[in-house]
Amino acid sequence: MGKCSGRCTLVAFCCLQLVAALERQIFDFLGYQWAPILANFLHIMAVILGIFGTVQYRSRYLILYAAWLVLWVGWNAFIICFYLEVGQLSQDRDFIMTFNTSLHRSWWMENGPGCLVTPVLNSRLALEDHHVISVTGCLLDYPYIEALSSALQIFLALFGFVFACYVSKVFLEEEDSFDFIGGFDSYGYQAPQKTSHLQLQPLYTWVMALNRVGWGDQSVSVGKEGWGGHLISPRPHFLGSTFLICLCFLQVGVASSSRPPWRPVLCG
Repeated sequence: MGKCSGRCTLVAFCCLQLVAALERQIFDFLGYQWAPILANFLHIMAVILGIFGTVQYRSRYLILYAAWLVLWVGWNAFIICFYLEVGQLSQDRDFIMTFNTSLHRSWWMENGPGCLVTPVLNSRLALEDHHVISVTGCLLDYPYIEALSSALQIFLALFGFVFACYVSKVFLEEEDSFDFIGGFDSYGYQAPQKTSHLQLQPLYTWVMALNRVGWGDQSVSVGKEGWGGHLISPRPHFLGSTFLICLCFLQVGVASSSRPPWRPVLCG
């Protein structure tokens, strides 16, 4: 249950991060903020990777997700400093968010809560194809809205980083204890191989011995492979038959002493 609670909590934080990133992406598109748009896109991909790694028990994906969260915290800290004009940063001079391609500001500048927008006609400050506006009556200025949005991203990222490290550690410990992906391969499991207990031993018969007992003129067929050797004679003599039977039993005794299973020798 502890492992499940950690995974479920991480998935919940990832879903919150995904919703917050999508919300921020929409307003950045409306304000033509190209740098945040690119960063939000990478963040959305990293969060999806984190969710997939949590559900599929992939510790490497969680490590990549945690590494990205470190960069994401640094980026949002820079946004807070930029909109609050910390140090040498200035919104009137630096157009980093638009890659210096336009003079657009945040969408919340004109559409903040309670803001009243009044166009200024015949202003000398207006550039070509641009107009000057006056924004008054805002309950909360747009720099603070952007700073609060970045602070929320940092809050979610810190909790996501902690749970990602915890869950990835649990997954690594489980992989060390039992390789549930590779099955029995990690333990050197091999399928049983069929072995044959049949050991073929050649049976050699001396034809010269048969000739000595009166078999010289008879047709002899000698089996040379396995235990199925056959001796065929149309008219065997009594002494020849007796010697043949003794020879067969002698070879059976020698062969049976060298192998466990017993196999008959057919003699005819």
